[in-house]
Amino acid sequence: MNQFFATCPRGLEAVLAQELTTLGAHQVKATDGGASFSGPMALCYRVNLESRVASRVLWQIDSAPYRIEEDVYQRTRGLPWENWFTPHQTIAVKVTAQHCALKSLEFITLRIKDAVCDHFRDLTGIRPSVDTRLPDVRIHAYFDAQQFTLYLDTSGETLFKRGYRQFTGEAPLRENLAAGILKLTGWEPGVPLFDPMCGSGTFVLEAALMALHIPPGSKRPFGFERLKNFEHQAWDQIRADAAAQPLPSTALPIYGSDHDKWAVMDAHKNLENAGLTGVATVEEKDILDITAPAASGVLVMNPPYGERIGEADELAELYPKLGSVLKQRFAGWKVGIITADTRLPKLMRLKPSRKIPLFNGPIECRLYLFEMVAGSNRG
Repeated sequence: MNQFFATCPRGLEAVLAQELTTLGAHQVKATDGGASFSGPMALCYRVNLESRVASRVLWQIDSAPYRIEEDVYQRTRGLPWENWFTPHQTIAVKVTAQHCALKSLEFITLRIKDAVCDHFRDLTGIRPSVDTRLPDVRIHAYFDAQQFTLYLDTSGETLFKRGYRQFTGEAPLRENLAAGILKLTGWEPGVPLFDPMCGSGTFVLEAALMALHIPPGSKRPFGFERLKNFEHQAWDQIRADAAAQPLPSTALPIYGSDHDKWAVMDAHKNLENAGLTGVATVEEKDILDITAPAASGVLVMNPPYGERIGEADELAELYPKLGSVLKQRFAGWKVGIITADTRLPKLMRLKPSRKIPLFNGPIECRLYLFEMVAGSNRG
């Protein structure tokens, strides 16, 4: 059994752990920033292909105690790197730490890189080149107060890059965060979904992929395909099984709207790139003009966070009006709003049923969940 660690946006660790269990992972344990699990390499391939919430899947290759930088260098240099890749492939090293006793993470990153390169130089006379932007192989190291753990990244580019979204507006929501939010709202395929601030369509696209059982990684390559222990037959079988999952494309009760006509155009282009033309309905409409497309469902949105000059004042004017729209026109709906603006519930005059801390990249946010019941309008 191999040991793995899947990273995810902070706040989605429990959602990720549940998803990993569903995908067949063993010994799943949620922790800050992700979840550890065990299983064969084939499971790692499947998680990369099918996880909607993970950011990366890291394969643990070593773990050892350390006191000083030299301990880390010698242990790393002694590993059989030639079993996993060749000196002709480019590498990048990333270090993260919690309560690490070493003085400089930048220095220990260089020492790990030197250890790998020195190992190959001793063995072959060739040192791998470093490419921090698009390396063939990504090496991750995690340090706590006494132990350091080395991983090989099996994902390559981060998993929220599904390969379908080429057109985006400002500060788009990452796909895996959007998928996790959909799960937190309780939305399930078949239930009407509406995003009235859809931008380039992230919630709409993720919901459509979920509803049609389309694996999120079906349009992209992965880092494990470049490792020497890559199991071609296992991967071919996993891809064949995944290719048999999707349901026929048909119009679904998934709706999006935005006041920006260019954003709406981007959403349509992204749906087309994903092979989802006609599956969701996206139209140009002001947020205060929206009406419920069904008697009940889930409304989800990611409004601006009020970080630009003057935007906070505009939002303070908008939120009471938006609260009235939701109370008057969306009785029977569940509403999920992710925002960094903690004034939102009070200004909307709505009391959330849940407040879930989430991080949109480095920005600390809250997912506010509301139950819109008939007669909830306070006037």
